[in-house]
Amino acid sequence: MNTEHDWISTPVTADILRGFLDVERTAHGLLPHRLPVRARRQVPDDQLAMAEAQPSGVRLAFRTRATTIELDTLPTKRIYRGLPAPADGVYDLLVDGRLAAQATVTGGNVRMIDMASQSVELREGPVGTARFTHLPAGDKGVEIWLPHTEITELIALRTDAPVERAPDSGRKVWLHHGSSISHGSNAAHPTAIWPALAAARGGVELVNLGFGGGALVDPFTARAMRDTPADLISLKIGINVVNTDAMRLRAFVPAVHGFLDTIREGHPTTPLLVVSPILCPVQEDTPGPLAPDFDGGSLRFKATGDPAERAAGRLTLDIIRDELARIVEQRAADDPNLHHLDGRDLYGEADYAELPLPDEIHPDPAGHRRIAENFARLAFGNGGPFATETTWPESRSAS
Repeated sequence: MNTEHDWISTPVTADILRGFLDVERTAHGLLPHRLPVRARRQVPDDQLAMAEAQPSGVRLAFRTRATTIELDTLPTKRIYRGLPAPADGVYDLLVDGRLAAQATVTGGNVRMIDMASQSVELREGPVGTARFTHLPAGDKGVEIWLPHTEITELIALRTDAPVERAPDSGRKVWLHHGSSISHGSNAAHPTAIWPALAAARGGVELVNLGFGGGALVDPFTARAMRDTPADLISLKIGINVVNTDAMRLRAFVPAVHGFLDTIREGHPTTPLLVVSPILCPVQEDTPGPLAPDFDGGSLRFKATGDPAERAAGRLTLDIIRDELARIVEQRAADDPNLHHLDGRDLYGEADYAELPLPDEIHPDPAGHRRIAENFARLAFGNGGPFATETTWPESRSAS
């Protein structure tokens, strides 16, 4: 902690957080969660437990005249055995909606993951500080977006001027559920994940339930969405069902119906957009499961299923897209606020030729921008299911 200022300490509480569904008091501080405790008790694997605790889209929001801000956190970082350690997660500080500063936190806990054996080793580390200096003078709205791929326990907030809770923005709340791409995999920083970029363009408040490896039509996720206040809802589902080989066609169709039924219990007339998977050549016509491929010294993925088994109900992305379109068309006859978007309109063959998927599954930062631009145009733009009067002409955060 720097001592050159007369610091004002503000307790980190749920009142100054946005984009979360629950908080947990730990031995160190406050841990935001993106699934409520009831759902977390039903999570069947460590993958989803880790993903929902990574605060993608979660941010502190307050007003202050401070020009220097410090946030103490205890991050938990992932390292995959045999691969280089990733860079420290980025904290984005926005002033009145625009990216003004960035910081990282060194140290913290490390989860060493062995993808071959699926074993996990936790190595404990120290608390660190994200420090932001030379911020604009005067009263301003501040948001600090937490690293989207690091579990982040919030310890202390210090400023050189008083902090006030940010008032309600009055903007619509967009509740989104998806897989690792929605979570932000391969994005450069937290406001550069495609849902954050699209939310900025649409002028809405994001609640991001994108879970790496965890968009599996789980009933507990549907119940969490049912119980979460929202003005706009989207589901981007299918890729994880295929690449985990989690279910066959017979199970997938009623699971999607049940997921939608549950959401409609809490949001009977809310605009609800079902988005099928973006183009992913390795899984278009080949069933899962997906397997890591380390040939060439970098992590890539390949599908290992047998295309001949599609006739027996094995799922591919082509099949998933057809089924999602059919389900929405069938239900929309009685649900005029239910809509469908083919994921290839967000990222298709032309996009793949220009911006290929580095690991064959996830887009790079430019790919996130492309998906966000297309989603904002198709969902928030004129005639889109989420059309608003406050759509931004361009993203408010740098990418």
